[in-house]
Amino acid sequence: MRLKKTFALTAVITAMGFAGSAFASDSASTDYADKALFIVSSDSLQTQGMAMILANAMREQGTTPHILLCDAAGELAVEEYSSETELGPRGIKPEGLLQMMMGEGATVDVCAIFLPNSAYEESDLRQGVGVAAPGPMAEMMRDPNIPVFNF
Repeated sequence: MRLKKTFALTAVITAMGFAGSAFASDSASTDYADKALFIVSSDSLQTQGMAMILANAMREQGTTPHILLCDAAGELAVEEYSSETELGPRGIKPEGLLQMMMGEGATVDVCAIFLPNSAYEESDLRQGVGVAAPGPMAEMMRDPNIPVFNF
């Protein structure tokens, strides 16, 4: 009788192990490695530039960045905007990296309160830039599978 209980317990533990690894592989294959949220609000060109460089590096590694531009960083989304200074030896500007990543599948939005609190209108934004809705952004921020980076 004791042998049957031991065998049954071993079978249950083994089955739980397989089920656990199945759950782990399911969750690992969902969104975590696929998406990341970058919230950029700094007015510092170096900070904006580093945010774009890191988002681009993650994109090159298989992550689809979603970039939310708020406050002073929202100007990166304006079509006519051009940074004062080029960053690094290759003369990269944050808005240039942003534009390049958009062409590679990155999603870019300005904060919902950016346009009403600036001199810009939605028609002033670069093609493909959206205006974030608080609800969907909050969902993304709450999703434990999507890392959030603030700059």
